[in-house]
Amino acid sequence: MHPNSYIKTLETMTQSALDQLKKWTTVVADSSDLDAIQKFRPLDATTNPSLITAAASIPDNKALIEAAFDQAKQEGYQNDELIERTIDILTVKFGVEILKLIEGRVSTEVDASLSYDTEATIAKARELSALYHQYGIDQSRVLIKIASTWQGIQAAKVLEAEGIACNLTLLFGLHQAQACADANVTLISPFVGRILDWYKKAENVDHYPIEQDPGVLSVKKIYNYYKQQGIKTQVMGASFRSTDQVLGLAGSDLLTIAPALLAQLESDTREIKPALTIEAAQAADPVERSAQTEQSFREELEHDLMAFQLLQGGIDGFIKAREQLTHLLRQSFGIDAEIQA
Repeated sequence: MHPNSYIKTLETMTQSALDQLKKWTTVVADSSDLDAIQKFRPLDATTNPSLITAAASIPDNKALIEAAFDQAKQEGYQNDELIERTIDILTVKFGVEILKLIEGRVSTEVDASLSYDTEATIAKARELSALYHQYGIDQSRVLIKIASTWQGIQAAKVLEAEGIACNLTLLFGLHQAQACADANVTLISPFVGRILDWYKKAENVDHYPIEQDPGVLSVKKIYNYYKQQGIKTQVMGASFRSTDQVLGLAGSDLLTIAPALLAQLESDTREIKPALTIEAAQAADPVERSAQTEQSFREELEHDLMAFQLLQGGIDGFIKAREQLTHLLRQSFGIDAEIQA
């Protein structure tokens, strides 16, 4: 063996899977846990209503919550609107804290209850962007996260044209990915783990080898389609159940990974190679798609039981998480008692 090859092999052996992954893929922390973000030093971070609710339950974040509530009160909001505004301010404040720890961007999600209302989604996204601006954060460091409904994607089209970058989430199929590309969105978050969960239950299968993992294959197909078509929208795999799923998509533009899996990747020393490359995508079987309309999008979604159920289930889950946060804040600040009085 040539001395240089030996040294290179030794370097790879001592590098964690996480460090190797970072060579090909932008690693994103799927977390609002500031300690975890500080530990793993991802370039970007993503949040969602469930993560914000979990973070708000941590005693260390009490001051942040109180500051958000005080600001909403000073702005003149009352009763239900006071809580809604507090949640928006708190969500952005978490984003600001995260941005102090990373060099890249943070994704902040629009209220999921607006997922089927284009105009309301646009208005809420503008509000969130204005809050970041108020806190001195440049627009280039923020992605507004929106569910990949037809209405959400059309909202993103308007926002992108205004210079507000969007991350389209709860994406489970090519029909959604194609609509996002047509809307010129900055980034999509196709889900992996939730697709696997659905197929395991639907097909009564305990385990799929990674080459046959339906979630991994779904994202790979979207990645290949984008690269074959020269689409600029970035692909960020999301919702992972294992490090094998993560590494099965090594080479994707970005991957957003929960802290528990980041820790496993950091202690994993196996040598890894990119599973996705632009060259391999362009050489793969062509992914053919017809021009899309709102009607064809709806028909395709309705005929794809997995995507249909997971999109609606994901929206419902995020709405429930926001409701839990609403309840938590009402209790904390005695809002219900004030209204009754």
